[in-house]
Amino acid sequence: MHAWLCETPTGVDQLTWKELPTPTPGPGEVLVQIQAASLNFPDLLIVQNKYQFKPSLPFVPGSEWAGVVQSLGEGVNQLKVGQAVACLSGTGGFATHTIAKADQCVPLPANFPAVDAAAFIMIYATSHHALIDRAQLRAGETVLVLGAAGGVGTSAIQIAKAMGARVIAAASSDEKCQLCLAQGADASINYASENLRERIKALTDGKGPDVIYDPVGGDYTEPAFRSIAWRGRYLVVGFAAGPIPALPLNLTLLKGASVVGVFWGDYAKREAAANQAMMGELAQWYAQGKIKPVIDRTLPMAQLHEAYALMGSRRVMGKLVMVNS
Repeated sequence: MHAWLCETPTGVDQLTWKELPTPTPGPGEVLVQIQAASLNFPDLLIVQNKYQFKPSLPFVPGSEWAGVVQSLGEGVNQLKVGQAVACLSGTGGFATHTIAKADQCVPLPANFPAVDAAAFIMIYATSHHALIDRAQLRAGETVLVLGAAGGVGTSAIQIAKAMGARVIAAASSDEKCQLCLAQGADASINYASENLRERIKALTDGKGPDVIYDPVGGDYTEPAFRSIAWRGRYLVVGFAAGPIPALPLNLTLLKGASVVGVFWGDYAKREAAANQAMMGELAQWYAQGKIKPVIDRTLPMAQLHEAYALMGSRRVMGKLVMVNS
């Protein structure tokens, strides 16, 4: 097998494509031949030693992937050889093969392409948990999505629309705004060229959004929060912009608003039954055509460095997916 190996977590440039022995699955594990693996923001942080989860060295990055089961470890009876699966394992995806825990692998139906499956779990689980569980979004409410053209952003647009909400998508270019409108957003804001607060006010008749979905952080957090509606819910999803913003807490008092943390990874562990039910609903929505990952492009697995460079340039719309031929 071949894999991108991180031996020194000081950045993307230190990743090397190496031939390694194909491992044998242990008890409760499976060996999977990887067909596709998506690139997520944590995949950048983890090779820079900036992510909260720090795997032992050396490790293979790639948190989310899809492939076909090649062999089973002792005690695995819920999967079979030749079965297509998707997995969010945290590491191991940027390779031709990987070992995964069988109970982390999600069996895929025949009509679920590997590229979509590799780009599905993280973004849709995060957005479903955020909007439906944490924000208790109701039909007719208005949702503002920041960083709306990214992977989680486009998933948030689709899920909010599936719930009957009105969606305002905020992104950093006219091209990205057009993509968001194509995904179902009712209005868009180019916050690189427009005043965010003024546009929010105009688009909501001064009321403000009921829910703000923020995977970006940085300079837009405070002006967005100052625009929130009475009893609004501000979803803290991530900090793709880099800096972790600070909010004057008097704003929560003045707006009767809530700042709500979203950590789907821990939710999945702490509330496993609820998470499983959520994933079942998402699979149904995919089959019904309500949701579908936006794929910016696919690249050969050997071009991982180029993929990281594209992500760092902030030109990606939707998801980047690496594929093994």
